[in-house]
Parts: sequence; C-alpha cells; structure tokens
Amino acid sequence: MSEAKEIRVPDIGDFDAVEIIEVLVSPGDPIEAEASLITLESDKATMEVPAPFDGTIESISVSVGDKVAEGDVIGTAQPAEAAAETAAEAAPAESTPEPETASTPSEPATQPAASAAPAETDCDVLVIGAGPGGYSAAFRAADLGLRTILIERYASLGGVCLNVGCIPSKALLHAAKVIDEAEFFADHGIQFGKPEINLEKLESWKSSVVGKLTGGLVGLAKQRQVEVVTGAAQFVDDHHVRVATADGERTISFKNGIIAAGSRPIAPPGFDLDHPRIMDSTDALKLEEVPKRMLVVGGGIIGLEMASVYHALGSEITVVELADRLMAGADPDIVKPFRKIIDKRYANIFLNTKVAGLEADDDGVTVKLEGDKAPAEDRFDRVLVSVGRRPNTDGLNIEATGVKLQDNGCIEADEQMRTAVPHLFAIGDLIGQPMLAHKAVHEGKVAAEVAAGEKSAFDARVIPSVAYTDPEVAWVGVTQEQAKAEGMDVDIGNFPWAANGRSLSLGRDEGITKLIFERNTERVIGAGIVGPNAGDLIAEVGLAIEMGADMHDIGLTIHPHPTISETVGMAAEAAAGTLTDLYIPKKKR
Repeated sequence: MSEAKEIRVPDIGDFDAVEIIEVLVSPGDPIEAEASLITLESDKATMEVPAPFDGTIESISVSVGDKVAEGDVIGTAQPAEAAAETAAEAAPAESTPEPETASTPSEPATQPAASAAPAETDCDVLVIGAGPGGYSAAFRAADLGLRTILIERYASLGGVCLNVGCIPSKALLHAAKVIDEAEFFADHGIQFGKPEINLEKLESWKSSVVGKLTGGLVGLAKQRQVEVVTGAAQFVDDHHVRVATADGERTISFKNGIIAAGSRPIAPPGFDLDHPRIMDSTDALKLEEVPKRMLVVGGGIIGLEMASVYHALGSEITVVELADRLMAGADPDIVKPFRKIIDKRYANIFLNTKVAGLEADDDGVTVKLEGDKAPAEDRFDRVLVSVGRRPNTDGLNIEATGVKLQDNGCIEADEQMRTAVPHLFAIGDLIGQPMLAHKAVHEGKVAAEVAAGEKSAFDARVIPSVAYTDPEVAWVGVTQEQAKAEGMDVDIGNFPWAANGRSLSLGRDEGITKLIFERNTERVIGAGIVGPNAGDLIAEVGLAIEMGADMHDIGLTIHPHPTISETVGMAAEAAAGTLTDLYIPKKKR
C-alpha cells in the first residue's frame, strides 16, 4: 500500500504564525486539487490553503485556533492514484465493478435526497423564477455543464427587479434628479423654465431601459442553451413540477431544483390594492398620472424612493411611518441630512403614526390617521402603500415536497442554499431578509455550484443596503447603534462633505461619510454614507470589510482628487488621527 503524503502550508508571503479560523475537511473526506482545506486569517486578510493533489484525507494535524506558517504540516492524504491502486489490489478477481460516483459536470453529486431521482430526467437543474437570483443560478449551472431549464411565470425574464422594481425605479429616479438639479441651479446662475412632463414619453423611455436588459437575458439564455419555459410552476413531488403554459400543462422532471420565486408587496388588512387610487410599488411605476396630493404609507427605502420620483414630477408628498424614524436600518446621524432636505420638500412627515383606514372613491382617498401630530383625517388623490414584502411560497405547492417553511412563509436553507430536501435549493427573497437583488445573485451562484458538486457556500461578511433617494443613503456592516447595543468597543471616523472640494463643486455639502472600526484590531466593520452616489461609495467599504482592512489600509490608499471617494479615505484618517484636511482634537480614552 502506498504511503500517505504530507500536506504542508504553501508560500503565504510575508505572513507568519497565521491563525486557522476554519478546518474544511476531515479524515476520510475525498479532496480535489485546488479545493480549500483550511482558512487562515491574518490581521490583513483571509486566505485559503488548497489541496495539492486529488486524493483522500487520512489525518488532520491542526485545529481551529492554531497558528501556522509556511511549511507546517496540515495533515496527510492518500493520492488518488495510490488509492485506486490499493482498491484494485484488494478487489476480488471476478467482482462486479461498482457504478461510478465521482461528480462530473453532467452528473452532479448531491447528498441523499428525500426521494430518488427518476432514471431519466428532463434536466440536471430546474430553476423556478427568472429574477436576478434565478437567472444567475441558471446561467451559472449551464456554464458548469448542467442541462438547465429556467421557469418564469411572466413573459419577460428579469423578475421584479428588472421589470417592476430596481431598474425602472432607478430610471425614474434619474429623471427626478435631472429635474431637481435644474431647479437647484436657478440660484447659481443657470435658470431653466418649468419642466414640462410628458408621462407617455417618460414611460416609454423607462420601458426601453427595461427592455434592453430583459432582452439581453433572452440572448444570454440562448447562448448558454438554457431552456426557458413560460408559465406558473407547482411542485408535484421532490423531483417533478407541473407548469401551466400557454400551450397547456407540462410536467418537468429534474435532478436538482433551485427555488427563486421572489416576493411581492404586502398591505395591512383593509387596504384595497385592487382600487386604482391605492397603489403598491408596481402600480406606482406605471406612471398613470401625477397626483396633486400623494400619501406614502411606509418610511422605508421603497416608499421614500417613489416619494422622490413623484415629488420631482410635481406631487405634494406626505409620508406616514408607524415607527419613530425613517429608514430604520441606518444610523440616525446618516439619515439626518436626508431628513433635513425632505422636510423642506414634502408637505408632511408623520412618525409614530398609524393609518387607521382608507376609503377610496373615483376622485380620491380619504385617510384616517392616528398619531400625535397627524390630523384625524385627510384626503389624497392617490395613496402608495409600501410597508413590506412577503415571499412567494404560497403558490408553489411546496407542501408536495419535504421543504420546510418558517412561520413567516420563508424557506429554511443553509449556507449552501440547501433546504431540508438536499437536492432542492432556495435563494433570494424566499429565504428571508435582506430581500435584495445583489444578495440573491450570489446565493444563486452558490446553489448552482453546489448542485454541480462543487464546494461552495454563501459566506458574505456583509451585505450593503442603499436608498436611491436624493440624497442617497447607504450603509454596510455594523451600525453605530448596533455596536453600542452589543457592547462593542469601536472607534468612529467621520468626514463631513462640507470639507470636500468635489461635493462643494456639485453644490451638495450635506453629505457625511462615517466608518466604524473595531478598536482593538483597528479593522473596519461598518460604514454609513449619505450624499449623492453614496450607493457607489459604499462598495469600497464592503470590499474593505471582506478583506479585513484596517483604518491605515484605507487611509493610505490613494484616492483620486478631487472626488467624493476621498471622503472614505479621510474618514479612515480621522479615526487614525492622521487627517490634515480638518482639525480634530485628540480624544482622551
């Protein structure tokens, strides 16, 4: 029998005594060359130690918490060639060979399923829902060599995000920004006439933006030979779905399934979303009219974004929020500059206020309010209800499978996106908060990779949130409020945009960039930014958190001048005590 080979820590640069934070294999596990064995974390970054060859782990000589350097032994493994020779020698001369079980792109290796897959299936991977998470999962699966079918109930691919969510709303928010900037420069030497709003042309332009993206998805599906089936899908069992297509019912069998059916708006009891004057976010994007007076129920991201659009188009806006603040997920000091601006723009903002009733007729909506500062009753031309979303699990006949649902209707899934049925995966809004397209995309890729037999997991440290209002509000990682509530010892680096040349040249000095650092390691763990294009800036901090960067890494990174991106570097310098663009007296600890 061949001897097992030692696996040692390879060249890891200048790092020494690096801590092990994960051991990803155990004795007896099969390994493939370049697959991760352990994860190391230094004060600068995390890194994976890969397997040097195919084989089987015999022993592991390290544990989580150990510190290793180049050349240290991780464990031993029997190379694949030696293991095969040993097995051949031990096998009886006339034995019947076992069926091949190694994972190949066309035959994904999965854990034992709740029920055996049919001998012949229509596809290796079936994806239900063609939103950003769903189409990303389908395309990734196809790229890995799996026969893939993508089911979408609507005629266009792209889901809520591309058709009636992220993309059309951002197109309209850009239109609103153009109107607001034209009005702003009236006080600075450039005066335009009052804008004339042609809703039909604006709607056509918004639709053309959506059409380009959804049409592009059709082309990408064809290039990858992903079969697209249009219709509503329902599970028959763990390996079959029935699709109601325009040509009749079709039953599709599959080896692995990825559920990516998304979510839809919800409304409190008594709110009739079927009435044309009471809208959800999808209705609001249709631009049927610009109401003279509009009520927005809900002070979250979606409601406030649509408020920005309709205010720019000419509506008088009132916002009602049940909580004591707007955008509850962000720190109050980051929301404050945004609040100061909309206080001047909007007719009313009522916090701690409940909408007790809506009575809609052909001419408008009478609204009953309950709150300290709110009138008992008011009347509006239209009401936008934006108080949350619910997962679309109720129309899939999930009960026919072994998939488990939580009390809120979301599907339980692990870090590999597996449900209680190992060959069924769930991603995106269906598995709960945050219900964000960029989260779903990464989850979809993980699900496809796991279905293909790859070692993959969703392990994002942080997920950024952005309100594309005017100004934009963005945050990522730990908030200052959260750090305080959890007793974390942190340092805060703030930089006001009033001291930034680029923001002053834009006439937008209300912004703030705030970075949150863990005091003992000086690593960045969170950020909040408010100001134009804050959503673009927050990505740098998200990457810094993922890479384990500290305040000096960020502060010593040269940012181009003059740009608003400099505020990120200067916020880090403020925390490190190296900032020269402002005078900040040293704090006594």
